[in-house]
Amino acid sequence: MAMEDEDNNAEVAATNVRTGIKRGGDVGDNGACIDRQPDTVVHQAGLNQTAGRGSRSGPGAHAATGIRVLKQRNMKRNGSRSCMTRKTRFGSRERDWLKGDTQRGCVCLYGGTVDPQPPASGTQASSTPQTDLQLVLCSTSTTVEELCAQKKGHALYVQLHGDLVRRLDPSERPLQMVYDYLASMGYADPVRVQQEAANSDLSCLIRFYSERPVNADQQERTLLKGVFSVRKGKTQLHKWAERQVILCGTCLIVASVKDSLTGKMHILPLVGGKVEEVKRRQHCLMFSSAGSQAQTYFVNFDTLADYQRWHRQASKVVSQTVSLVDLSCYSLEAVPEYLFYSQDITHLNLRHNFMSLQGPGGLLNLPRFSQLKSLNLSHNRLGVFPECVCEILTLTELNLSCNSLHAIPLQIGNLQSLQTLSLDGNHLSSLPDEMGGLFQLNSLGLSFNSFSHVPAVLERLSVVDKLAMAGNRVESLDLCTLVRMSHLKNIDLRLNGLRWVKSENLEVVSQVTQLDLRDNCLESLDLGSVCNLETLHCQRNQLGTLTLSGFTLRMLHASSNRLTTVNIYPVPNQLTHMDLSQNLLEYLPDWVCDCRKIEMLDITRNLLSELPSRLLNSLSLRKLLTGYNRLQRVPELLDHVPLEALDLQHNMLAELPESLFLKALNLKYLNVSANALESIPPSSQSEESLSTLQELYLTENNLSENCGALLIGHQNLRILHIAYNQLLSFPASKLSKLELLEELNLSGNNLKTIPSTVSSCKRLHTLIAHSNHISVFPEILNLPEIKLVDLSCNELTEIQLPDSLPATLQELDLTGNSSLMLEHKTLNLFSHITTLKLDQKSTTTAGDSLSASSPWKHGYSEMSGQRNKLCVSVLAVDHFRDSVEACYGIFDGDRNEEVPRLLQCTMGDVLCEELQHSSVDSVYMCNTFLTSHRKLGMAGQKLGASGLLCYIHHETSDPGASFSLTVANVGTCQAVLCRNGQPVPLSKVYSLENCTEEMERVKVSKAIITEDNKVSGVTCCSRLLGCSYLSPWVLPKPWVHTEPLCSQDEFLILGNRALFERVSYQEAVCTVQAVRDPRAAAKKLCSLAQSYGCKDNIGAVVVSLHIGEDSCTCEPPVTTTEPRGPAPAPVPAPVIPGPSDPATNLSSSSGIVTEFSSETSASEIGSEAGSTASDEHPSSGTVTRPERRCSLHPATTLCGLFQQQPSSTTFSSNQSDNGLDSDDEAPLEGVISNGSKLEVEVDIHCCAFQLRSGLHESSKDLDFEKRGFDHPGGKMRRQNSVVVSATNGCLLAVCGREIADLKKSPSTSSLFGKKLSNGSVVAPEDSHNLIEVALEAPKKKSGYFTAPAQQDPEDQLIVPPSLEQEVREQDRDWHSFGSPPPPPPVAYEGNQRV
Repeated sequence: MAMEDEDNNAEVAATNVRTGIKRGGDVGDNGACIDRQPDTVVHQAGLNQTAGRGSRSGPGAHAATGIRVLKQRNMKRNGSRSCMTRKTRFGSRERDWLKGDTQRGCVCLYGGTVDPQPPASGTQASSTPQTDLQLVLCSTSTTVEELCAQKKGHALYVQLHGDLVRRLDPSERPLQMVYDYLASMGYADPVRVQQEAANSDLSCLIRFYSERPVNADQQERTLLKGVFSVRKGKTQLHKWAERQVILCGTCLIVASVKDSLTGKMHILPLVGGKVEEVKRRQHCLMFSSAGSQAQTYFVNFDTLADYQRWHRQASKVVSQTVSLVDLSCYSLEAVPEYLFYSQDITHLNLRHNFMSLQGPGGLLNLPRFSQLKSLNLSHNRLGVFPECVCEILTLTELNLSCNSLHAIPLQIGNLQSLQTLSLDGNHLSSLPDEMGGLFQLNSLGLSFNSFSHVPAVLERLSVVDKLAMAGNRVESLDLCTLVRMSHLKNIDLRLNGLRWVKSENLEVVSQVTQLDLRDNCLESLDLGSVCNLETLHCQRNQLGTLTLSGFTLRMLHASSNRLTTVNIYPVPNQLTHMDLSQNLLEYLPDWVCDCRKIEMLDITRNLLSELPSRLLNSLSLRKLLTGYNRLQRVPELLDHVPLEALDLQHNMLAELPESLFLKALNLKYLNVSANALESIPPSSQSEESLSTLQELYLTENNLSENCGALLIGHQNLRILHIAYNQLLSFPASKLSKLELLEELNLSGNNLKTIPSTVSSCKRLHTLIAHSNHISVFPEILNLPEIKLVDLSCNELTEIQLPDSLPATLQELDLTGNSSLMLEHKTLNLFSHITTLKLDQKSTTTAGDSLSASSPWKHGYSEMSGQRNKLCVSVLAVDHFRDSVEACYGIFDGDRNEEVPRLLQCTMGDVLCEELQHSSVDSVYMCNTFLTSHRKLGMAGQKLGASGLLCYIHHETSDPGASFSLTVANVGTCQAVLCRNGQPVPLSKVYSLENCTEEMERVKVSKAIITEDNKVSGVTCCSRLLGCSYLSPWVLPKPWVHTEPLCSQDEFLILGNRALFERVSYQEAVCTVQAVRDPRAAAKKLCSLAQSYGCKDNIGAVVVSLHIGEDSCTCEPPVTTTEPRGPAPAPVPAPVIPGPSDPATNLSSSSGIVTEFSSETSASEIGSEAGSTASDEHPSSGTVTRPERRCSLHPATTLCGLFQQQPSSTTFSSNQSDNGLDSDDEAPLEGVISNGSKLEVEVDIHCCAFQLRSGLHESSKDLDFEKRGFDHPGGKMRRQNSVVVSATNGCLLAVCGREIADLKKSPSTSSLFGKKLSNGSVVAPEDSHNLIEVALEAPKKKSGYFTAPAQQDPEDQLIVPPSLEQEVREQDRDWHSFGSPPPPPPVAYEGNQRV
């Protein structure tokens, strides 16, 4: 794909770029291209000329395997930190050679210069060169040795994901490495692999260097040296002398001879010493060692930069309490030779390097450190255990994790002082008997290896108290083995595939106190013989029965099993925490109520029908979670209890105990959502209340407005959710009592107003009251801390605003208020709001049949929860590509917002492009995800996101065929289809807890999985878009599934992890069925999730489906006569939506809403205001109305002049910053290139912007022509009804009647609205955008955007009598040119018709 696109670009730009390749190369026997003449690339069109030269093979070089250096070019930045972009162009000969064999390709070799200021994320992150790039044609059999011989280099280096840089072995094959990397990502087609390997964006994933990249910051932290003026001692006896000074490790090294290290070296230990500024001399530092016999050296530096650099590094050394040298993550092959002068080093960290055995600074020299106690060599790709380490007899701590070790040498027994040994993440299956002599060893890490049993040598390691063997292959555990290892107290056997734990006799295991058996395959567990067990983890097994000893039991975690009962004897009187959630318990065992110290009990998602009275009246219980059961009543409280948190949601409760708030005075959290409550108990029996309740969730009950009076006693209430009840009003006097209220959710009731007393809640920062009947905007804009106001889906008609708004207001949602009209002053006051959501004003005409009869309609909702930022983005396009397809997606970045927004903006375009290359669902969907992963560039190296994409399309190319839904996803975003009222899951959850095969794959690749089931402690997902540094453990290859749609399919729900963790599939389906309106349904889903306890970002998309012949709305052609008369005056406004439903032409989450953002740049407004089009007009009189066709039976395409292409708006784009590649595009007339943006020359006074496709309805075009041509400053030139517009770095020339097609593109639809920072698009409107352009007019530096503040509906075209003849002649000219337009609007001067 990449090569084909570049070939097309080269052909289009043939007039601008001349590529001269001298035909001197031959094709070698092995498929490599031998270079004999230098290649030259000449750049024109304003670019500096650069020349590339290929190396010539010498007489002794590999003649048959020589490599041709095809290009050498200077690269340009694309504005994304320091990522490079390029255009690769091959000559016809090279193209033919590449197409001849998929095992041929090109390797991009970068230079070695690194940006002086790398990002703070890591010392090696973004080692991006600024030097020339060499494109080398070779084959998969070409080795590094052959490449180096051809280019006369010494070595090649590879960098993965912008991280560490490794020297390649001479026998390694670079192109094959790229192919293997792409195959591991998920690419299967060899031709596609070849194309992707040549793509420049791939350099952010895998990059080759012709020389080791130089990082100045890294060098500074490992070694500082130079020749400076030095004086020894504090007295004046010594004179200043020029000496070479070195700062390495923990010591300052001063040579006795200038510019030479042959003489005596003076070593000054700095740990615990001092480094001070000498004020009497400029740029001078005093270095002093610690101790009573401290020495001092004065060093005078030449420049301020040197002074600051040395001062900064030396200050770090002297502040240490131990002699520690941290050289981790520096891509080192050897330690600096000067480091061996620091003989006081006790701790050396070489983690994440590529240390070799040989060389002056290799591992063989580490025994030279005479005092070394701690050595970290983890993640060094050693392959074998370095036996030289066994010679460092002073070692007490050794870390060799993740080094692909298969065996431990016998010499390990020499380390008699060793106390900690970490061997995790290797391939070990046994341990040598010599390890039994390490009598001081107390910590041994063997996790994620290949052990099938507990090593017998552990019986002799009497000091080791923890068996860390998670992630091995131990399928059975004999408790008798643990008896023989009487020193082991903590056993960790998670993720072992453990099937049974048995005991052949009744021998007591008395020493084990902590046992971790989670994520295994246990069906029953009897640990009655483990009499001193204190903590047990056995989550996510298949346990049906569990038997424990309760003598010392303190914590029990047994969730996500199949338990019907738990047997513990004797009663565990020490038990404080117990988690039995997600089991099959129908009743609680009696011993639970007898536990005297239990503080937390979680029994959610079981089958409980009642709670014991003794449990609720426990004098120790503080937190009780009993949601998602079958409880019909809660027992009365008999006495004061210390209960602080009570969760009773999703039961069948009709009432709560009257004494709940009277006896539970410490209760701070109560959630009784999703029950059948009609009232709540009183807070007290008198006016004075002692309630400490802070969070109350009453959502989804049958409460009436009478409950408002019962809430006033909870004066400490901070969060109140009372959504989706039957409230007709909320007592004003009661609301004023809740002065500490911070969050109020009143959605889904029948409220007509919110009391004005809400202004008394001075701490209120969130008000959510959507889906009511509110007609008056509440008085909440005077609140000093208000941040979010959601009044969508109401009946607002106007807004009364104060003179100024609080600066804290960040989001205002007013969508779904069809009668709301905002004035200019109102929009001006809202200008500072980060996110303003408004309805898109519909301009439905007779040509809107396609959108009006669309078989689907969507709504969406996003909520940030209690986080400060929204990390969920939505993609929604109802008319995708050809108006009978749709594309929806949701992306969840967990804790980052950058990647979801990038995916929102690019993934629709990528899908468009992939559909042009393949019609196989698994192919184009998989490639869409993999390409989007690559296009994330540097942002995707360390950050990632779950993603889900749904594509509705015809099963075949026949437009009359039935529809199918293709779903692809990675991560935890999910899609559910409602068919006949039942949920049909369409996606696969790629988390380690939910996917056994993915867990096994990650384990086999030797990833370290932490106790919370996260890969390297980062993410619980095994497949993500982004997070490429976690490859090959985390991959971007998606799950793909295609489901044929039928008339029984009602709607589709898309949601992120947070939504479906709280709302089940069945509840989600029932919720949407009850609401029906997609937007209101999506709002309700998110509100429910919040009320059910979700604190994270929530995103939901609801797509209503009307598939089947019943939705056909085709009509035969109708002939009508249009009345002649004055047409409305032209309006100098921005682009108006075309015939497609305005609510469905957006590429972002604003599919049915309009979002205004104060962060939108002036260039974005300029791009919109400059987007113009003119219409072709029909003759007056009899006209034929176009035949109205539904989406199931679309009419034939009207115009083929514009072939839609995917937008080039990518985040690792091949375009230059101004949207034009200087090699390809010639300047367009009327377009000003201003470096980083484009401006279209147009005087907005002269134009009436209206875009209509295939509809001839008014005379505005003639008005446009007359005013545009006559105006002395008019700069807009009509050329065959072509619109020229710049948007998102892409230049578009579009036929006016193809505007509707253009708006279907997920990225070019932003032509018709403002692009927000979060990727959403503001759709323009008749009045709103006019006002917005007027507001922006003073900010423009040029004179092109000076729109009037508002339109005047009385404006008419006044033609003076002296020009009447000229107008008529022009009118005749237009009649003779084509279809004559209707006459212009006229006015009368006196008795004359003008």
